[in-house]
Amino acid sequence: MHERITQSAAETEALGEQLGQRLRGGDVVLLTGELGAGKTTFVRGVARGTESAAPVASPTFQLVRLYPGRVQLAHVDLYRIGSDSELAGLGLDELADEGALIVEWGDRLETEGAALIEIEHLGGDRRRVRTSRDLSH
Repeated sequence: MHERITQSAAETEALGEQLGQRLRGGDVVLLTGELGAGKTTFVRGVARGTESAAPVASPTFQLVRLYPGRVQLAHVDLYRIGSDSELAGLGLDELADEGALIVEWGDRLETEGAALIEIEHLGGDRRRVRTSRDLSH
């Protein structure tokens, strides 16, 4: 398990950017953390790392946002998903075939070979970012 403490939103984004620079088509990243933990801030950095200029926003109400870049990044939020049929309707396999996939509330999804990243709010702008599974490449 790899762990980093970030001291600001900018540091959390920079950590995400490092991951984004390594993402390839078919990669799946599962994010966990409570509301307000910094998951969307982290994804903002991931998108920048994939060379996307698209503005990143939480997909809570839209469920899926796509960010074109060096590799298309599908940003998914499972917070409001209540059933397996709703989950199946999102077409996550197809999205992963078209690029990389990053999933907020990823603990609601079982995906073999996915990176698992937990973001914990430590107070103020401090976050603990733990990676317990890395991408398979």
